[in-house]
Amino acid sequence: MAGAIYALIALAFVLVYKSSRMINFALGEWIMFGALLAGAGYHALGLGLAGAVLFAAVGMAMFGIGFNGVVVGRLAGHPVISLIMVTIGLGALMRGTAALVFRGAPGGLPLPVATEPLLLNGLPVSPEKLIAALIAASGVALLTWFYQSSRTGIALRAIADDTNAAAAAGINVHRLFALVWAITGVTAAIAGILWTFVNGGGFGVALIGLKIFPIVIIGGLDSLPGTIAAAMLIGIFESLGAGYLDPHLGPGFGTISSYLLLLAMLLVRPYGLFGQAPARRV
Repeated sequence: MAGAIYALIALAFVLVYKSSRMINFALGEWIMFGALLAGAGYHALGLGLAGAVLFAAVGMAMFGIGFNGVVVGRLAGHPVISLIMVTIGLGALMRGTAALVFRGAPGGLPLPVATEPLLLNGLPVSPEKLIAALIAASGVALLTWFYQSSRTGIALRAIADDTNAAAAAGINVHRLFALVWAITGVTAAIAGILWTFVNGGGFGVALIGLKIFPIVIIGGLDSLPGTIAAAMLIGIFESLGAGYLDPHLGPGFGTISSYLLLLAMLLVRPYGLFGQAPARRV
């Protein structure tokens, strides 16, 4: 169930990378901001559950479009390190701004479900985690279909293959880049809301971004199926590590288990489970 939420977040990361070859190191802060916007919409503005979700999604979509227009568009053609540093700086700016703007505001939404665990074949399952996982899995399926089968997704794949050729064929690259960042914002808002359902809100939600990098590296930076598989693998690995190894090795081992798996993957297959090895000229 944790892997389903990880997969939804990681897909937002991979979509940006596949389309523009840009790595968004501020994704954790985007998720935190989306959750805080939803909490502010529900508790401060009284929008209700659906209204708060819509408020956060629209707000983060506009933020993504603005970031694409003001920052990404101006850095087109610049060295990759410039794109990386600007997202790191954006993350620091968002953390500081959130601490000032959302001070004392609840960062989560209440889920109108029973708190008693469900028994599935004798196994107690938290209803909050189950509902969050089902919503996240639906989002993963929708994003995968959008990128693989829709007309816009095909255009994004063409841009990922060759931006200049796609532009010469009549594809509006700037508009599609704005759409990708808007989708990233909406996905970050939904993921942040789901994460607060399961683990509570607050500024610590931004730390979930650190768990995404092992997923996308293990699955392959440019592979949607690999990202989904790696997210499920990390979710299972963390849960098993926390349940079986923490009592013997000390608390917190389940948290670092994904990074140990990442190190093992880098030694065995550096380009990921489903990633493609770099082409070599002979």
